[in-house]
Amino acid sequence: MNLKSHLIFTLYTIYGILLKVMASKGKARGISGQYPLVQNVTVTEGGTANMTCRVEYNDNTSLQWSNPAQQTLFFGDKKALRDNRIELVHASWSELTISINDVTLTDDGMYTCSLFTMPVRTAKAYLTVLGVPEKPEIDGLTKPALEGDDITLTCMTQGSKPAADLRWFRNEKEVKGAKEVNASGKTFTVRSSLQLHVDRNDDGVAYTCKVDHVALAQTPQQATEVLEVHYAPRVQIVHSLAVPQEGQYLKLECVSKGNPSPDPVMWTKDGGELPDLDRMIVEGRELTFTSLNKTDNGTYRCEAGNHLGTSSAEYVLYVYDPPTTLPPSTTPPLHSIPPDPTRASDRTVTDSRDPNALGQHGTDHALIGGVVAVVVFVTLCLIIVLGRYLARHKGTYLTNEAKGADDAPDADTAIINAEGNHAHAEEKKEYFI
Repeated sequence: MNLKSHLIFTLYTIYGILLKVMASKGKARGISGQYPLVQNVTVTEGGTANMTCRVEYNDNTSLQWSNPAQQTLFFGDKKALRDNRIELVHASWSELTISINDVTLTDDGMYTCSLFTMPVRTAKAYLTVLGVPEKPEIDGLTKPALEGDDITLTCMTQGSKPAADLRWFRNEKEVKGAKEVNASGKTFTVRSSLQLHVDRNDDGVAYTCKVDHVALAQTPQQATEVLEVHYAPRVQIVHSLAVPQEGQYLKLECVSKGNPSPDPVMWTKDGGELPDLDRMIVEGRELTFTSLNKTDNGTYRCEAGNHLGTSSAEYVLYVYDPPTTLPPSTTPPLHSIPPDPTRASDRTVTDSRDPNALGQHGTDHALIGGVVAVVVFVTLCLIIVLGRYLARHKGTYLTNEAKGADDAPDADTAIINAEGNHAHAEEKKEYFI
């Protein structure tokens, strides 16, 4: 403080003492002083704080504002502290309002408004200065990341007061991170980490770190990083026909997804190169048959790869005969992969789905069924007739055997005495006589 300021401060002090004496005299006369009224103020760092002190009515007693260091800022309308940021807004016997421009964190604290009655009456207002957090930064991102990697993203912001809050978002969906707060003087440094197990679904995903703070109600702070993930390709074949038939147009597309992009793709047939036919055209990922023929039957393979690996897919093509006459409502059944004509099981499936094969086999089955029915019927008739014949023959044999057997002493005699044997003996006897 220079000499001039010291003199001014001394004069204000003497003036204050005189006011106190006058207030004391006034009190003796029955005059009572009033208490000053103030309010707490909150302002963002770099903003302007207005400090107001009022009394309802006053007997010409001066008001004074002091800072947290108990330095007088204004005594009435007289400026006591040489600080260009501090200005007088309004001064009267009932109000003293000052402004502090471009406030800093050092201005934070308790301010005092004094009314110089006897005794001096004071009121305290707290000036809260909000520390604005810096724009966050994201560290730990590897570009590009590989599928299967474990990485840790770290978001950090400094200078917040009170401590800021950090939030993570995967695209638009919030995900939880681990928060850490460290004090640095009057401000705080906040970190938040996010653990990731990277897969192909993370490729192109935006991870955003947002700062939540009372000082950022109008201007939110955030940082965004987009992940680039390299992964081996996956291949599939998409075809334009459900039931390929002779003469039709067919397009096979090799859909491969990988990063880096697996270009170009390679087509083969039955493990070898494609036949050189005008009806078969290869353009990039597409294999086109302008007019199908049964010679096109076979297994078509599409292969694609990048530096991380190779993938392939197969399509078994079986060309059906064109339909002859079909009812308007008849629709050939759909299938995802045509059968292989080289396998017996697949040939059976193919014949059952071929309209021509259905009619021919139906007639053959009816004819065979009729023949089998006739054979079975004739066989049953023969069995019945033979059974009846055997039954009658057995009955005659039993009857002849029983005659003359009752009086025979043994089996041989019974046979000799049987009626049939006597008759036979008679015939022999008459023949020899």
